[in-house]
Amino acid sequence: MLEPIKMFGILRSKSFGNLFKTVNRILPQLRTYVSPALNQMLQLQQTEICADPPSRGLVLGVYTDEDDKVDPGILTPSAWRYNVQKTAGRMLEVLRMSGPMPKRGEARILFAVEPEKIPYYSAVAIVGLGKECLGYNSYEVLDEQKEAIRRSVARACMDLAYLNTDKIEVENCGHAESAAEGAALGIWAYQELKETKRRITVPSIDLYTHRDEPCDIEGWRIGLQKAAAQNLTRQLQEMPSNLLTPTAFAQTVVEVLCKSGVNVEVKVEGWAEAQSMHSFLSVGKASCEQPIFLELSYYGTSAEDRPIVLVGQGVTYDAGGLCLKELQELVHMRGDMTGAAVVVAACRAIAGLRLPVNIRGLIPLCENVIGCNSFRPGDVTKAMNGKSIKVEGTDHEDVLVLADALLYAQNFCPKFIVDIGTTSGMMRNALDEAACGVFTNSEILWQQIKHASMHTGDRVWRFPLWKYYTKNVTRGGSSDVQNYGVGRGGRPCKAAAFLREFVPCGQWMHIDATNVMVTDGKNFEYIRKGMAGRPTRTLVEFIAQTICKDTAPKLNPKSS
Repeated sequence: MLEPIKMFGILRSKSFGNLFKTVNRILPQLRTYVSPALNQMLQLQQTEICADPPSRGLVLGVYTDEDDKVDPGILTPSAWRYNVQKTAGRMLEVLRMSGPMPKRGEARILFAVEPEKIPYYSAVAIVGLGKECLGYNSYEVLDEQKEAIRRSVARACMDLAYLNTDKIEVENCGHAESAAEGAALGIWAYQELKETKRRITVPSIDLYTHRDEPCDIEGWRIGLQKAAAQNLTRQLQEMPSNLLTPTAFAQTVVEVLCKSGVNVEVKVEGWAEAQSMHSFLSVGKASCEQPIFLELSYYGTSAEDRPIVLVGQGVTYDAGGLCLKELQELVHMRGDMTGAAVVVAACRAIAGLRLPVNIRGLIPLCENVIGCNSFRPGDVTKAMNGKSIKVEGTDHEDVLVLADALLYAQNFCPKFIVDIGTTSGMMRNALDEAACGVFTNSEILWQQIKHASMHTGDRVWRFPLWKYYTKNVTRGGSSDVQNYGVGRGGRPCKAAAFLREFVPCGQWMHIDATNVMVTDGKNFEYIRKGMAGRPTRTLVEFIAQTICKDTAPKLNPKSS
């Protein structure tokens, strides 16, 4: 048994000896062959490490049937031309191999699809636009094509921004205005108070054009103006209330609007007292910050033409007064000046678009906090028209602020009045984030703003202004009206009925934006979590539509 083992050891020793000789012979040749390959690999790794992130991105669209997972998709004309001329068909092949086509509100990022060693667009985002036949949906009261463009383009731009992209070019996707809105709204973020190194990259955006295609640069410009207006509203809403006091708000408005050709008059507390605006002044008595009344003027046509009056509620912080709000509500009460912010932003957009219309903006600014001079439940104050108002709850101060401004608006003999405020938290229970509540005494105004909201995707819904609610706020025995009224429910309707008591004549519309003040960032891809800036774009579109002579609201003819 020992002999075979011995023989095996001898054979193994000879084999290893031959192996070592062979390795020693070919090792120099192996080193000569490996060194260039190894050096090349290291150079590639070093290039990848030092390479700049994608600096230029492109957003293109694809139509697809979302119910069909194997739908190959149809590229938009701009996307098809880029696919054929720049990538030789490779982009569409890669897109189809990457999985099902993106749906509405989705984007797929493709890298280096161009054959060049250094591609012009290092990242291309393909966005889902749904079916080609999308349009107005009467059940949703929405233009689904435009909304799909906004949602998908915004998602693509946000994804590209996370890659530190410096510039993004966006094709019109069938509607340049909606594409511009989605892009500009999607990349915006409030980060003024952050360190520079912690801020999100905000790339520049531009319209992707080709010499062989029509270029809707005007639609793109209009979309950017509307989006910039909503972003201005969001910026004002997000600013902490200790930084955006009534005085600071007034200073900001002067800086923003005077550059745009809108005149701003700042009226102080003494002026409001001379005007007998006791309802407005009673709200801000407890605060160290003096109340301010802003009057904005824009003349886009003959000075003799009657203006449209916009009234914005400007409570820069609403603690509820002695009827203190709960903590979860107080967190967002810096946004109780949403109405004022919307009016300011709308005026800037109207001036930027040079709309041929006269606008007068009225903004009462104050704080509703607790102090030794707070107004109290049971107090009675008087408005400009002499009506007595019983304060049944200090946390329902919104209507008190707006009442005097509505009365002051009559001095301008307006075509109609639109007021925007956050007058009832119960709007959240009624509509959630889906739409603003609208109350109006004019069917024409309602149809106008409904049509405008259909185009902007920022929808509105009409609530009743029945006498039932008027009785609920006027049945008190010791005063003409009460700021809360009797009954357990219908709070939004009662707030509107209260305001109607201070609109003696003419067409008027009240927009309650309480429920759309804040968003969770999930329902609308083009608005990040936080303050939403709604309904700014709808208001701008509404005013633009009223300019058309065929559809502009007209006063009811006097009965003979």
